[in-house]
Amino acid sequence: EPWPPSPCGFSITPPQVVQVDGVSKVTATVTSTVCGFAASPYQSVACVELQGQPGGSCMQGTDTAQVYFSQPYTPGATYISRGRGCGIIVPTLPADNCQILGPLTAPL
Repeated sequence: EPWPPSPCGFSITPPQVVQVDGVSKVTATVTSTVCGFAASPYQSVACVELQGQPGGSCMQGTDTAQVYFSQPYTPGATYISRGRGCGIIVPTLPADNCQILGPLTAPL
């Protein structure tokens, strides 16, 4: 029998270019948006990858997870963001009822 939906909602940003210490980097963020009664975010995972290339970069957090792509920014390339968000009904243990996010693509 499938698990019920996550008790929290999450959103993911499309890939975007930001400046970090004067260097252009591609980033994506997963953020919790709303949780039901007696619920809270348990785990957020954000990933970003370069379309057509193996591998990518992922980062994990609780309420928010922001990832920066580990390779140098390639102007004109298409990047993909994806992730997941998991909620917990306090004080029970989390279940495998995470919300899958993406994929979102953006030519940058």
